[in-house]
Amino acid sequence: MNDKQNGADGAKTNGNPEQAAQAKSGASKPGGTRAEERIAALDTEGASVSAQLDEMAAQLEMAEQRAEAAEAGWQRARADYQNLKRRSEEQRAESASIAGDRLLIRVLDLADDFDLAVEHIPEEVHESPWVEGITAIDRKLRALLEAEGIEAMAGEGEPFDPQSQQAISYEDTDDVPDGTVIKVLQRGFTIGGRVLRPALVAVARNDD
Repeated sequence: MNDKQNGADGAKTNGNPEQAAQAKSGASKPGGTRAEERIAALDTEGASVSAQLDEMAAQLEMAEQRAEAAEAGWQRARADYQNLKRRSEEQRAESASIAGDRLLIRVLDLADDFDLAVEHIPEEVHESPWVEGITAIDRKLRALLEAEGIEAMAGEGEPFDPQSQQAISYEDTDDVPDGTVIKVLQRGFTIGGRVLRPALVAVARNDD
């Protein structure tokens, strides 16, 4: 009976011993094909992970670019805000300075009126207490202006300066050089080194 079975097996393999061995090996090791499939699967998974890493790197680069753009925009906005704040402060300071100058000029006009009043006091009332009171007010007013840094400008006998003086009239004379201030009609004042109120003057004019 064994001879018959061997004969049958031999017939199935066509009498080739190698084919018979391969048939037995394949039947006893069915896992060989699975290993290859697992290796192929691992290769596929590795390629997928690599693609994901590349995508994440691209996303990270885009995020960094957006962050840099946002930071640059924030810095520009901050610089614009600082410039706007500085300009606003300068405008407020300038407005306050202009308002202060206007007030001081009005006080100077008032001081000029006091000076004129004192200069034209009649001789017979010089000793009057009322006149003494007016004179005292005039002195206090001048002291107040000096305390604020206001100084009277010299003018008479000096060359005419269009930056600090305004020529009201010209007089023909040979007594002084041409362009000399011969009379101050209204005193000029400075504050902090700048002209607060220009002087009104008469200027000499001659051929020389």
